[in-house]
Amino acid sequence: MDLKLDHHTEDDTEIVVVEGEIDVYTAPRLRELLINLVSNGNFHLVVDMEKVEFLDSTGLGVLVGGLKRVRAHDGTLDLVCTQERILKIFRITGLTKVFGIHDSVADAIAQRKSK
Repeated sequence: MDLKLDHHTEDDTEIVVVEGEIDVYTAPRLRELLINLVSNGNFHLVVDMEKVEFLDSTGLGVLVGGLKRVRAHDGTLDLVCTQERILKIFRITGLTKVFGIHDSVADAIAQRKSK
């Protein structure tokens, strides 16, 4: 399965919709998109991973790199994920303590706004 990427702005937050597999072959495309968004002044990102089938360590590295980029601008990068097999990867790696992980894009935006 390939990787589909889409993004749009919702309530001053850039929503990145990811579908497919984030692995060593496809992760560079996600990295490039995140870099471009931050370079264009988008410092509040939500990565919607509801349609992600697979995530490997390269994909995790891209997400962590994106988080570091937005934090350099006092920004945020939150994730939307309810799939147990993907959530398990974040739990095992301890990244649930690093990323805000939400059930929906609306939850992610509301959580950031309430801070």
